[in-house]
Amino acid sequence: MEFHIQLDRSISDFSAVENAIQEVDSAALVDIDPAGRVLRVSTWFDAARLIRLICQAGCPVDALQVTQLPSICCGGCGG
Repeated sequence: MEFHIQLDRSISDFSAVENAIQEVDSAALVDIDPAGRVLRVSTWFDAARLIRLICQAGCPVDALQVTQLPSICCGGCGG
């Protein structure tokens, strides 16, 4: 699943957030838009778990800031 998280402020320690997510899903892709306002995450787990992990990493977010994008999986890779 792909998520976009609208941030109220810049993430002070992006690597802490990235590490927290990748400890649970080592294949997760985590990045931030060039303006530093949208955290983008592609992972297998749901929004509730994602929110908990980001908050535990020191970046408070709530469900209203999280948008789950529609799947773009074509199934071609067998995944």
